[in-house]
Amino acid sequence: MAILPKALLALALTATATATYDASAQLVSDPYPVEFPVISAPGVDKFPMPLCNGFKLEEATIDEIQDALSSGVLTTKQVAKCYVDRIHQTNEWINSIVEINPDWEEIADQLDQSRANGGACGPLHGIPFVVKENMGSKDKMETTAGSWMLLGSVVPRDAHVVKKLREAGALFLGKATMSEWADMRSNWYSEGYSARGGQARSPYNFTVNPGGSSTGSATSVAANCITFSLGTETDGSVINPAMRNSLVGIKPTVGLTSRAGIVPESSHQDSVGTLARNVRDAVYALDAIYGVDTRDNYTSAQVGRTPASGYAQYLTDKTALQGATFGIPWLSFWQYADDENKAALFDMIELLESAGATIINGTELSNREKIVSPDGWDWDFGTTRGYPNESEYTVVKVDFYNDVRDYLAELGNTNIRTLQDIVDYNNANTGTEGGIPNTHPAFESGQDGFLASLATGGNRDDTYYQALEWTQTTTRNALDDALGLRDVNATVKPDVLLAPPDVGQSYQVAAQAGYPIITVPVGVHAGTGMAFGLSLMGSAWSEPKLVRLASAVEDLQVTTPGNQRKRSLPEWRDYTIRNIPLHWDI
Repeated sequence: MAILPKALLALALTATATATYDASAQLVSDPYPVEFPVISAPGVDKFPMPLCNGFKLEEATIDEIQDALSSGVLTTKQVAKCYVDRIHQTNEWINSIVEINPDWEEIADQLDQSRANGGACGPLHGIPFVVKENMGSKDKMETTAGSWMLLGSVVPRDAHVVKKLREAGALFLGKATMSEWADMRSNWYSEGYSARGGQARSPYNFTVNPGGSSTGSATSVAANCITFSLGTETDGSVINPAMRNSLVGIKPTVGLTSRAGIVPESSHQDSVGTLARNVRDAVYALDAIYGVDTRDNYTSAQVGRTPASGYAQYLTDKTALQGATFGIPWLSFWQYADDENKAALFDMIELLESAGATIINGTELSNREKIVSPDGWDWDFGTTRGYPNESEYTVVKVDFYNDVRDYLAELGNTNIRTLQDIVDYNNANTGTEGGIPNTHPAFESGQDGFLASLATGGNRDDTYYQALEWTQTTTRNALDDALGLRDVNATVKPDVLLAPPDVGQSYQVAAQAGYPIITVPVGVHAGTGMAFGLSLMGSAWSEPKLVRLASAVEDLQVTTPGNQRKRSLPEWRDYTIRNIPLHWDI
């Protein structure tokens, strides 16, 4: 069920043997021309994407693809075939897809037939997607969280979000590579690496952190290998890779999207989010997957708090910025941003004000000294300060022990049932799984995350409950205070907060609170070519407001003549280099 290994092997050998290959000089006798990267010509698009039956699929939106499908310019099968070709063109380099659905052609035929018969076609009907490889699917594909130990295990059913996308008529094309066990296993590791999937790389720069742990979910969309994808986030794993790959990422309120059928990390913080090249596409995907699921009791909290007709109704244009108010938590987050991030913020402030928005500086988080680490992302910041009972990591370690046991209990065809089994397997197979420190370049600290979780025994003791209360309450109050929601007499009440997702503490606070966050692209770092974004943060269940303003910001970006603060295409920097590790802080 791997991706045509013989074809990829032939592609790799040919590319090695013809480092200066000119795609325009194809031999007439070659019946199957391949789009090789242009290694010898600097400054050109190294991985040009061919037209799809005359249609420009590269950077195409869902609406544009739907128009082509409805008019007969394309079929779903043709669209999927073009994406499969694109995967084979790029995957030997960026390794974004771990597995292609072997039944994709049959599914595409069925969707095309449904359209021809006049079946109901929503916005996602016939649109290909991929999901992070920790999401269960009851088909011929694997669900391993990147580890060899779960290869061949059988899930009881589709993950709820996968089921919902199938019901929406979207074409499940494959599964994306990820950081193994969603980065829970190690605290010093190579971002985007898993034993089964290998090292995923960003098409923006192959030598630096591609963003994780939903790495392939982001890089596949950024490289135009797929229309949209799903990722999971415990603390930054949707927002960070989306931001680093110049994408829109939506991490919804915890409980808006079901986690049932997904390899877990923390039931208190896990959330399924969407990644796309524009806000509208990301929202279409969100509309398809949100809702109550009896297998995830957290989703019951959304009853009465979500719109009856979905979130796409809130998509708008730049006119919505007239009268909108944005808060800038400068001391809480922006003071830690680099100069390029700050320059982008200043440009965006000028742009937003020109559209009639109001910008308020100093909308700070209360208790920021105790919840925002001055030294970068630190999910054990409570312990760093000497208070384990104020640490997010205290909660996650215990949650993982219990949540992964419950997940494994439902699997068939595997002997892996507990965290101890996982640890033992990694120790017994350290050559591939790196169970022991300094034995595998991608897992320099071994499996210290698993060992820390194992040491808790899953015991929900007083320290655990104190940490849970602390992390949730302080972060929620802090964000609500910055938004002016807890003071009826507050004169400053921004609609949303603008935060730098390149400063990991921003999405870390949202993760602990379980609050939603959306990131939109605004630029790239000159030195690395890696992208960075601008995040909109809100309170619980504020997705309508976030969608409205994020779509308005995006419209302003793309319709303002000469504006460069928007999505930038990949440059494929250093794409012949295969260094490991790619640390998360680079």
